[in-house]
Amino acid sequence: MTDQSSNAMWGGRFAAGPDAIMEAINASISFDKRLAAQDIAGSRAHAAMLAATGIVEANEAEAMREGLLTVLSEIEAGDFAFSTALEDIHMNVEARLKEIIGPSAGRLHTARSRNDQVATDFRLWVRDQIDAAVEGLDALSRSLLAQAEAGADWVMPGFTHLQTAQPVTWGHHMMAYVEMFQRDASRFRDARARMNECPLGAAALAGTSFPIDREMTAQALGFDRPCANSLDAVSDRDFALEFLSAASICAMHLSRFAEELVIWSSAQFRFVALSDRFSTGSSIMPQKKNPDAAELIRAKIGRIFGANVALMTVMKGLPLAYSKDMQEDKEQVFDAADNLMLALAAMTGMVGDMTANRDALRAAAASGFSTATDLADWLVRELNLPFRDAHHVTGTLVAMAESKGCDLPDLSLADMRSVHEGITEAVFDVLGVENSVASRMSYGGTAPEQVRAQVARWTEKLG
Repeated sequence: MTDQSSNAMWGGRFAAGPDAIMEAINASISFDKRLAAQDIAGSRAHAAMLAATGIVEANEAEAMREGLLTVLSEIEAGDFAFSTALEDIHMNVEARLKEIIGPSAGRLHTARSRNDQVATDFRLWVRDQIDAAVEGLDALSRSLLAQAEAGADWVMPGFTHLQTAQPVTWGHHMMAYVEMFQRDASRFRDARARMNECPLGAAALAGTSFPIDREMTAQALGFDRPCANSLDAVSDRDFALEFLSAASICAMHLSRFAEELVIWSSAQFRFVALSDRFSTGSSIMPQKKNPDAAELIRAKIGRIFGANVALMTVMKGLPLAYSKDMQEDKEQVFDAADNLMLALAAMTGMVGDMTANRDALRAAAASGFSTATDLADWLVRELNLPFRDAHHVTGTLVAMAESKGCDLPDLSLADMRSVHEGITEAVFDVLGVENSVASRMSYGGTAPEQVRAQVARWTEKLG
């Protein structure tokens, strides 16, 4: 078979044959160039340690460190020519450093491998993303706190099965998401603490015979300590998986809230109005105002879930230590991080701009027999009925109101006494929705006083 026919067999983009295919599948520079700042920070710390331990001359290490700053400035300015032939960010940086300072650049790689180098770079990048995610979650929580404080006593329906259950307050509903998103922040912080160990110095997999100081490089890069096992250091991607796991749970919370905003902003609910900044119109229906930002948040979540599953699948069958499969870790994490931060920013903007329709919220809260539980509780408390009996009496009264086309507070006292003669005029005090929410004074309850206490607690914590 001729070379020409062989090349035609590969076809299209890979007409140059197997060499082009190998270069394309092997190279990672198209995506790992995002690790440039972390790669250069790790190399500068490594160079300083090599000088401090006498492995390289101090003047050579200083030239490396200064040259690396030049490389970084070129990359940040967009003046750096990345080469696919050089495979990855590490080789691209080292090749340019050699052009700047000469052959001594080759000493930079003493006592390390690309295995521990990329593990360090990636940890640094994920650590930065965790910090950004926590900051984003705190910003979103502050927007929710502002909504909760403004509407601490605004009555709205609470739902189970998306059907009216009991009255709650707008502030209470907003605070539920503060709790969720701050749990997310806590998960990210926990993951950060666990991952904050430095792989640099593990070399390819077995450590090194050079007298390096791993504590020095760990400290220089802001890690708590070096990784304690060289095999684990280069093969571990738990830190990325924990980030994706925490991101997935956070994304799920964002999607739940987005779903509520889609429902609430509909003409059928009219609970909230989203600003024009986070809505779009229809090309054909002039009355439409679509909650596109919320819908896109809801959809983007699938990419984050997918990244989590994809990296789990990559890692599940890998023996120790490093395998080239692990090159597939970064694109998944990069994409998930980008979409998480975008979703957090969009949700923060929507919450900050949205306006709750207090009248529509109250009208909905007062419908659907939402105070039935209050009636049952009153029967237990005032008439000493067993709860099951009170439940039966209340159910009968709900059926009566339904047959009359009215709500519970609209029944007459005579109607109620026809079901249970012990009911008195005092029952109407608990059937108003404002009275209902005000009575829920248990810790964590929906009473405005409790909501304001939780707002104050979180405001102090978030600063």
